[in-house]
Amino acid sequence: MNKKEVDIIIKNGQVLTINSRMEIIENGVLIIQNKTIVDLGSEDLLEKYTAEKVIDAQEGIVIPGMVNSHCHLPMIAFRGLGEEGIEDRLMGYFIPLEKEMLSRKLIYDATIHGAIDMAMSGVTTYADMYYHVDEMAKATKKIGLRALLGQTVVGFPVVDASEAYGGLDYAKQILTDFKDEELVSLAIAPHAPYTVSKDKLLAAKEFADQHKLIIHIHVAEFEDEKNQIKENTEKVSVIKYLNNIGFLGENVLLAHCNYVDDEDFKIIESSGAKIAHNPMANAKGATGTARIVEAMQYDIPIGIGTDGLMGSNVVDLFKVMTYTTTIQRIRKMDRTIMTPEKVVRMATLGGANALGMGEKIGSLEKGKLADIVIIETQSMNMIPNYDPYATLVFQANPHNVETTIVNGKIIVENRKLLTHDIRENKKIMDEWFHIIKPFGNSLAKKN
Repeated sequence: MNKKEVDIIIKNGQVLTINSRMEIIENGVLIIQNKTIVDLGSEDLLEKYTAEKVIDAQEGIVIPGMVNSHCHLPMIAFRGLGEEGIEDRLMGYFIPLEKEMLSRKLIYDATIHGAIDMAMSGVTTYADMYYHVDEMAKATKKIGLRALLGQTVVGFPVVDASEAYGGLDYAKQILTDFKDEELVSLAIAPHAPYTVSKDKLLAAKEFADQHKLIIHIHVAEFEDEKNQIKENTEKVSVIKYLNNIGFLGENVLLAHCNYVDDEDFKIIESSGAKIAHNPMANAKGATGTARIVEAMQYDIPIGIGTDGLMGSNVVDLFKVMTYTTTIQRIRKMDRTIMTPEKVVRMATLGGANALGMGEKIGSLEKGKLADIVIIETQSMNMIPNYDPYATLVFQANPHNVETTIVNGKIIVENRKLLTHDIRENKKIMDEWFHIIKPFGNSLAKKN
């Protein structure tokens, strides 16, 4: 019998398919050809296929690439600053710091750094909301990740818009840059209902609907948020306000949703909108947490995210998965909820569905794109591995990620990044450190 030649074979892995039956294939094999998973199953497949590149997973856990469903990646240049107990850290520290420091070059360099961190942490796709996303796209493609990049629209001048709401015109200018791109997609990102007027929210929606783009927006993150929306004269919930003005729809990704009741969840479900849950950043910022257990009772796609890197300080989803489980359990005083299997699904297929990519990524199935992560199980923190889902949620960390594959291309192998010189990036980030630190420290003293 002649064996069929393919690009990559992964063998000897504990394969978590995250398919509709949540099948686990022990001693599993994955077959990759032309960026796609063309076959998977038991070791019998080794009799059918041959490849120049064969990866021995060495009994590691093989999962779909994780999806960070809400992030502000270039903020990684500022992580660790302003941690001195500043009361209004968003308006009093974050925004003034960005106003002073951000530039095209910093956004590009910081995105390189953040994308490296993600790739080496098992995140293969991320959804962002920031500025100069054309620079972010270049950096993301260089490292080899997949991304949905939301161009921010906000009601005050920012680094890429000298006038309020200039981000919408910026998005229109760079739209063609994303045409026919495999790895990066443009989204429109009105910052929040309290920083974007009704007219501009609807203008962003019209633009997104016209060009079939995702809309990425912060919603109901803060308890008093509905009262901060000037045009919400009836003081209804933020979700009801957005629904009343005709903003919600299937292409809307709602980040946070900390203050959302059951009636709001019904509205989200009927509109087809999605949720990006950010428990770690919200816990650190003391802004609350979403009623995610209740949300899961509805037909709402839910992913998990890190939020900005000054919020969570990390880009990986291992800690976020732990927070996703433990915060809901303590909130409900019920240790039977938010099982590890459900949380791993949220970190993979849940995130893919939230980004509108579930048909292509998020599970290991024939015909899907080969976004795959291998997590070793030989380190002390990974032994024993009785339940791979529990191992991922409660034991694993980024240093256990052995291999990262995106779109059929190996970008991390044996914990080494193959697409960029990490030493060069470290040198560049050290230069930025010495530029940013003095201003960051002086700003902290004023607060």
